[in-house]
Amino acid sequence: MTSLTVNGKQYEVEVEGDMPLLWVLRDELGITGPKYGCGIAQCGACTVHVDGVAVRSCQLAIGDLDGEVTTIEGLGTPQTLHAVQAAWIEHQVAQCGYCQSGQIMQAASLLDVNPEPTDEDIDAAMSGNLCRCGTYVRIREAVKSAAAKLQEA
Repeated sequence: MTSLTVNGKQYEVEVEGDMPLLWVLRDELGITGPKYGCGIAQCGACTVHVDGVAVRSCQLAIGDLDGEVTTIEGLGTPQTLHAVQAAWIEHQVAQCGYCQSGQIMQAASLLDVNPEPTDEDIDAAMSGNLCRCGTYVRIREAVKSAAAKLQEA
């Protein structure tokens, strides 16, 4: 049995230690916000936070997990969106939407460590998150908008 905390809730799962966190989240716990994109940590669709740090859940074995996991489902609530989630809506970032949970999780992690990122900071931090629809300009604008809202709060 493996114990883990996801979005503030404690879980026990009976899986092999080398199972990727992504599969534990999706297949064992039914948490489907993190998406499977590439399986080699190159696209960012599976990004979650472990103790506030953005990680690619497709490459993190459950046996190596050391910390609390937050997925897009735990970032905000329907009543109180995280500033990044609200900015994504305001700037109409999503097109197909497949990469968006990973994009949002990466952006939120960036703003936790760098509350006033430059365009270059944003581009560097977000470069590991691919968007097939090419909404990178809107992503950058949404991150800057979320940063400003977080500074006001």
